[in-house]
Amino acid sequence: MLSLYRPGRGWLHRMPAGPKLVFLALIAVALAALPSSWAIVPVVVGLPVVLYACAGMGVLVGATELGRQVWALRWVVVVTAAGQLIFLGPEPAVSNTARVVAALVVVGLLPLTTRVSAMLDAIESGLGPLRRVGVDPARAALLLTVTVTTVPVLARLAAEVRDAQRARGVRPSLSRGALPFLIVALRHADDLGDALAARGIR
Repeated sequence: MLSLYRPGRGWLHRMPAGPKLVFLALIAVALAALPSSWAIVPVVVGLPVVLYACAGMGVLVGATELGRQVWALRWVVVVTAAGQLIFLGPEPAVSNTARVVAALVVVGLLPLTTRVSAMLDAIESGLGPLRRVGVDPARAALLLTVTVTTVPVLARLAAEVRDAQRARGVRPSLSRGALPFLIVALRHADDLGDALAARGIR
């Protein structure tokens, strides 16, 4: 499985995976629950900036990763803001879009500061009590971990396709990048499937 983990020695890296997952989830829920007003925009913009800067990856790396996360969500921003701007007006459109993006990039800190193995162990441990009702914690943990990491991985693969096109002197575009991206995405899916099969999961 392609890992998004970025080594570091900060407090967020040192925090155990289980409490970290709960901590980031609570922050994301709190951001999403804020009222739709101009006053909350500086808060929802500033909090992810502070978290990424202080996460322990280094200020420069943190800023770069935050930029990548936001850039990967650019179409979410466009669609969310445009629809609400038409039907609700500027204040709800800006504040709601900022809340959604902030919540998503905060959750994006989990795979950046947590090894996949630690994430799997934490989720499997947390889902342990559900074994009594027939849920396989190992499979459920794997599903949740793959879900958390898939979107950022695909965003990174898309960025690599664009970088490869620029290196060849080709101007990146949707029409030129769709086929290469589809190929690398399918290759990643095949590799993931092989990794799961090797672990006896089908």
